[in-house]
Amino acid sequence: MFQRLLRKSRLPASADLRAYLRALFLDFCKHDPDICSRVHVRDDGTVSGFLGVLPFDMRFGDRSVRAAACGTFVSDTRESDPFAGARLLRDVLSGPQDLSFTETSNDISTSMWRSMRATPLAPYSLEWLRVLKPSAFLLAAAAPRLPGLKLLAPLARGADRFVTRRGGQQAWIHYSPAAGRADALVDTEAENDEFAGLCLEFAGRFALRPDWDQTTLETMLGHAERKALHGERVQRVVRTRAGKPVGLYLYYGDRGGIGRTVQVMAAAGHEAIVLDRLLRSASERGLAAIRGRTQPNLLQAMIGSKFAFLQTSATLVHARDPELLQAAVNGQAFLNGLAGEGWTRLIGDRFG
Repeated sequence: MFQRLLRKSRLPASADLRAYLRALFLDFCKHDPDICSRVHVRDDGTVSGFLGVLPFDMRFGDRSVRAAACGTFVSDTRESDPFAGARLLRDVLSGPQDLSFTETSNDISTSMWRSMRATPLAPYSLEWLRVLKPSAFLLAAAAPRLPGLKLLAPLARGADRFVTRRGGQQAWIHYSPAAGRADALVDTEAENDEFAGLCLEFAGRFALRPDWDQTTLETMLGHAERKALHGERVQRVVRTRAGKPVGLYLYYGDRGGIGRTVQVMAAAGHEAIVLDRLLRSASERGLAAIRGRTQPNLLQAMIGSKFAFLQTSATLVHARDPELLQAAVNGQAFLNGLAGEGWTRLIGDRFG
């Protein structure tokens, strides 16, 4: 079903895909077996729907919170049983967790979540895009439908060199590094153990946040090492000249392509600087543009820096406790990216 309905492929599911779905939705969930994925089964015993669930331990102040991150959602019986998906979702939301959320809800799923009194979180539901090199961006955006345009890449690079050489103020169609506080910082490559430790540190500023342990987070980053469809992985820590970490970022992308950001985190007051270091990195590596998912603490820093925003999928939260819900609505929750499904191989990797 994943291969046929979500990957739009008529080829049979590979052994690699089958093994990964088992590793992610069965083995990864063993530490909290009461919060687990669900399948919808027809009368003849065949599976007709699936909702993937990843259990998350979270903290809200001093409280321990059980959370369910709902991701892969597919139903094969819309015509013969149009309510199969709704039954799957209702069954998951009635589980023992204190909080349920999703970051990858399409229009159909969003309607289902809304009907079950889930709350869409607008500041978490926008996709941001920053164009870096305009000619290369136009080619990268059109290439999936017109692959032959890739032959024009050398011309695009020449045009972009001319545009960016002009410098000046920031523009919607190109990026040029501007002198400022970001010049006093450096980026360094980070191994998974260091990156995980700093994620734990920076997440502490949020009232509602994942309660990862170091081993679990390193395991997740290990999953994130493989996203062949998105390009080369860039995992860096932003530091002051004295070596103090003030932020981090994880993105993927190849020269001439559109980069995909999984996570950006920053110490309070350093959001704009960390974003600028991310853009500089992507630009220096020759990316045409870079995109990612919004978080409320980064939105204000994006204003005035020529980011464009669109909505392709939604982040929604379902919680019985009004305090948990209010923390999410007020932008005090750490969601999306590593706190969701964005780190998995299901988003951005090839199988078999």
